[in-house]
Amino acid sequence: MDLFDYMREQNKDKESPLAGRMRPKTLEEVVGQQHIIGKDKLLYRAIKADKLGSVIFYGPPGTGKTTLAKVIANTTSSEFAQINATTAGKKDMQEVVEAAKERSLTLQKKTILFIDEIHRFNKSQQDYLLPFVEDGTVTLIGATTENPYFEVNGALISRSHIFELKSLEKEDIMKLIEKAVYDKERGMGAYNADITDDALEFLADMSEGDARTALNAIELGVLTTDASEDGKIHIDLSVAEECIQRRAFRYDKQGDNHYDTVSAFIKSMRGSDPDAALYYLAKMVNAGESVTFIARRIMICACEDVGMADPNAICVAVACSEAVERIGLPEARIILAEAAVYVATAPKSNASYMGIEAALSKVRESHTGDVPNHLKDAHYKGASKLGHGDGYLYAHNYPEHYVKQQYLPDELVGTTFYEPTDIGYEEKVKERLDRLKNR
Repeated sequence: MDLFDYMREQNKDKESPLAGRMRPKTLEEVVGQQHIIGKDKLLYRAIKADKLGSVIFYGPPGTGKTTLAKVIANTTSSEFAQINATTAGKKDMQEVVEAAKERSLTLQKKTILFIDEIHRFNKSQQDYLLPFVEDGTVTLIGATTENPYFEVNGALISRSHIFELKSLEKEDIMKLIEKAVYDKERGMGAYNADITDDALEFLADMSEGDARTALNAIELGVLTTDASEDGKIHIDLSVAEECIQRRAFRYDKQGDNHYDTVSAFIKSMRGSDPDAALYYLAKMVNAGESVTFIARRIMICACEDVGMADPNAICVAVACSEAVERIGLPEARIILAEAAVYVATAPKSNASYMGIEAALSKVRESHTGDVPNHLKDAHYKGASKLGHGDGYLYAHNYPEHYVKQQYLPDELVGTTFYEPTDIGYEEKVKERLDRLKNR
């Protein structure tokens, strides 16, 4: 190493981006992900005991996949090697494997191989690793933003623990931002910067669980903002808006505006106004509202307000909910929009909703009687001797798979809970029920 290489190494930490400098070095410094690194969790215990097996970290960008790999590198007694699948090839893996074999033979020392963006490797590249993972030549740590069950070799999956990392909570991001602003050793504290509460909360919201986005915005803000007369660099809301290129909307996710907007969104879908539904959806998305929260409201509206007028509405809403969890923003907005428009333009009926409310009211208000004897289960021990199931008529043995018999308890015979409307698919339901009852 010459003088220039030495100086470059000495200045590397100081010159690296803020997100790199703020990267935790120990498990105790890691913010969030307590569902996998809490002190009673398998991953925490394995890292602390230096007994880690092959693992794959899966989650959105900026949630700490590489951070956890670096923490493991700082705590393990094994040799730690790192490659990135976007630039590495088979030759790079061969070099790591050969070095691992030599190390194991001569030093009896294990090798941990961290592969970032492992989903970028093709099948043959992943297949090459398999025997060396299987025989313990290397312990694999893979990191991916894609679902590993689709993108990673099934054989590698079967030999690894899969840990899913979640987007960081708003409170976690706020802690990271504050530390970055005021930390004089690894953060921006030497610049004598200060951040207001509304700017802090805005950046935490707009980063959408991505720590790197938040830290990059803070670094840009501090480095491009002039000091005020008091000698401090003030990061206020206007600076925060410029850094993350988003305008702050009047939208408090814990306050009245949150509830008013959600209420307007639901009532617009209920009122069959797709334009208004899209407007309030856009307002929530732009303000950083949880996409899973929005999807839940669409599912509820699909059942409460569309109901049997279009039974497919709940199918669309549930599919939307599952899709937004897998995909995340920004593309999730497209899925939410389709589901919201579908529910808004669907025919409406709250008959099934009103039916369960009426039934619950009846159940709560008084004794509603026993299950008729012929409907009782006749299969458990001794039931048939008690006459349970006697006289039951199996509907499929009759025309149209229907036969008249008593289903409600004696005290409720003749009670109607579900009153179908003449709207949409429910019109057919009503016609069928009327025909069968009048046979």
